[in-house]
Amino acid sequence: MSDDSDREYCLIDATTPPSTEGPPYAECVLCRKPTEYPESYKGITLCPVCEWQEAQRTACSG
Repeated sequence: MSDDSDREYCLIDATTPPSTEGPPYAECVLCRKPTEYPESYKGITLCPVCEWQEAQRTACSG
């Protein structure tokens, strides 16, 4: 008998950045390259490369 509250689940945030028509883009917080996010976006912004690397680091492992 297993209890669901004892399990740990990997929660993946699959939201997409808000659409932008063009520059200015926010800087990546890790490498400072332009991201796909507008400058007005609130929160952590990562460029596609750093976003991929972060997903690799935080991926659930069985």
